[in-house]
Amino acid sequence: MPHLLHLDSSADLARSRSRAITAAFAEAWRARGPEFTATHRDLHRDPLPHLPDPELHWPDAARRPDANPPAAEDALQREVLAELLAADVLLVGAPLYNYTVPSTLKVWIDQVHVPGITTGEGAQPLAGRPAVVVSSRGGVYDAGTPTESWDHGVPVLRIVLGNALGMDVHVVQTSATLADRVPELAGLRERADAEFAAAVRTAEELAATL
Repeated sequence: MPHLLHLDSSADLARSRSRAITAAFAEAWRARGPEFTATHRDLHRDPLPHLPDPELHWPDAARRPDANPPAAEDALQREVLAELLAADVLLVGAPLYNYTVPSTLKVWIDQVHVPGITTGEGAQPLAGRPAVVVSSRGGVYDAGTPTESWDHGVPVLRIVLGNALGMDVHVVQTSATLADRVPELAGLRERADAEFAAAVRTAEELAATL
């Protein structure tokens, strides 16, 4: 059965646009039939711990002979890895926080980027599987503007999911999400609403075809 792993990382549980877009994707995915199943991991409500031992960055075979990482954290990482490896499609809600991904999402990346298991020569079991990144940005980062290179959220996800894990990355993006509360962005309200509506449509189309 086709299976979706749905991740959310926004701290805004009421008005988050990334959450609204990922929810639209997940709903359209399930609407395809009962065989289209999904697992939802909310990285804000139930944050993963930082890796407490550097040996957890490595698979068992590559760990030092005297390695003894904490058993509970080792078991949790195996669970998180199994969850990802079982997914036919990955959906990531990734709002831009201070020009990069939320810290909760970064911790998930650290948990799953493991040479010899998910990445590295001959170890890309997720190669070719779709990864949908939903990026919501409070401001705008248009080409030719002073802030065009300030978005360090989508690039790192393209590197980790696309280059390192070999996944087929699709980006759904909406900008100016703070236009309704930051006076300097008030003139972008119409654009923000149009981008959000377009992002929802794109997410629903991807969910119906991937």
